[in-house]
Amino acid sequence: MSDIEMRTLPAGSVVLHDARTKRRWRVDLEPFEIGAFAVTEEQVSELLGIAAEHPDRPAVDVSWQRAIRFCNAASEWEGLDPAYRFDGTEVHWDVTADGYRLPTEAEWEYACRAGSTTPHYGPLPEIAWTAADGLRHAQRVGERMPNLNGLFDTLGNVWEWCWDLLDPARYGEYRVFRGGGFADDAWSVRASVRRGGDPRTTQDDLGFRLARGGFDGVDAAQGWSLNADEERALLAGPLPSGWTPRR
Repeated sequence: MSDIEMRTLPAGSVVLHDARTKRRWRVDLEPFEIGAFAVTEEQVSELLGIAAEHPDRPAVDVSWQRAIRFCNAASEWEGLDPAYRFDGTEVHWDVTADGYRLPTEAEWEYACRAGSTTPHYGPLPEIAWTAADGLRHAQRVGERMPNLNGLFDTLGNVWEWCWDLLDPARYGEYRVFRGGGFADDAWSVRASVRRGGDPRTTQDDLGFRLARGGFDGVDAAQGWSLNADEERALLAGPLPSGWTPRR
């Protein structure tokens, strides 16, 4: 398989924000690795047998579930412990495993920001493909300037799946994606913007980036925990105006 180029990031912290609950919280992170580039069509083709029409472009039209399976396939290819196990349609993350996985939302934002506190880690026309470029499809990875972590296209080009649930009280099993895409205006191409979708959904501007790193503990690591997901699924108080929880 084509090399997956990773960057090792040091321990640090990032502040996350939940717009619905108006909550901000700090996440302390242990060192981890993250891909310098989004996973490409060529890499997906080599492991999953999907034809690559544009080998150097980010793999798109990839569901969260397929991204999870790619992570395990890449781990097995390199002789690493797979990070995920399957129980029917449910996916469980073994946080102690050293194999490839999707970044947590906290890891993704920390990696994207690269120490910056503004919406973008550089001038947007230099670092990201957006709607301002008038594009109809994703561009080759690595064509714009990287951030200070040596990561390319964390903003713009394609959105990227993360491990975390978006908002289980409102959206059930929807998973987070981050970063904005080639068809998005600048307002959506910011380090803090979070969106999500059904884990089976695919989009022509949605791909993924790999992470690695095993941690001590059970069902909790790098800003995510199974217990917190279960608590977030319990809606307390009156419903926000204009919506009802998914059933």
